[in-house]
Amino acid sequence: MVKPNKFSIGIFDSGVGGTSIWKEINALLPEENTIYLSDSKNAPYGEKSKQEIIDLSIKNTEFLLKQNCKLIIVACNTATTNAIKVLREKYDVPFIGIEPAIKTAALQTKNNIIGILATKGTLNSELFEKTSHTINQKIIRKEIIGTGLVELIESGKLHSNEMTTLLFSYVNPLIKDNVDCLVLGCTHYPYLIPQIREMVGNKIQIIDSGQAVARQTKNILEKFLLINSSKEKSVHQFFINKEKAVLETLVSSKGNSITVTEKDF
Repeated sequence: MVKPNKFSIGIFDSGVGGTSIWKEINALLPEENTIYLSDSKNAPYGEKSKQEIIDLSIKNTEFLLKQNCKLIIVACNTATTNAIKVLREKYDVPFIGIEPAIKTAALQTKNNIIGILATKGTLNSELFEKTSHTINQKIIRKEIIGTGLVELIESGKLHSNEMTTLLFSYVNPLIKDNVDCLVLGCTHYPYLIPQIREMVGNKIQIIDSGQAVARQTKNILEKFLLINSSKEKSVHQFFINKEKAVLETLVSSKGNSITVTEKDF
């Protein structure tokens, strides 16, 4: 019988963006097995209603639980802010969510002006608003909805002229507003950091949640005695409900223990 600590960490996102979180987890916890679910067919979640987001999150969770996942990471800001409370009430398994790191930005800003690039679903959520009220009210938040960015990444156009033009249209107003910290509020967006850095230089600090999520995952696994102490090589399974080429490109450099499977779910 397989011991629970050898079970996989389950991760789901509305597409391939959550692989940015998976990479941080794999770097910190290389001994852990993982199962990643890319719901690219329904990306982006940020344009959907709260109930649609909850229903999709339940569907993804059910898939991962059938694979005996010992912990589930909701690697999607929109799903976290809209659905994680429901998931925690419904299932008896630890959940870790992703929130825009506005508290980190609030602590690190020098001029009290922070930018937040996120989806509409995240920025309009109750949890985001609640979190925003916990930071110093002297801080000015400049919020930008990154419409279209997820779709371009999902369609393999990360380095296209179309992406450069669209991304600049969102970043340039933040430069003009003199923000000194830019929070990336979508797990797809860390893949845009090199392009954003070219646009903003070193004047703006770019903040995402990946490393913090990995540390929290380690903490929860230790708390529940679920750390995988096996010396066996870790195995990583990726499932996607659209064509798998983009996902394969993002994760294939990480070794032979990875399989990417197209599966309708």
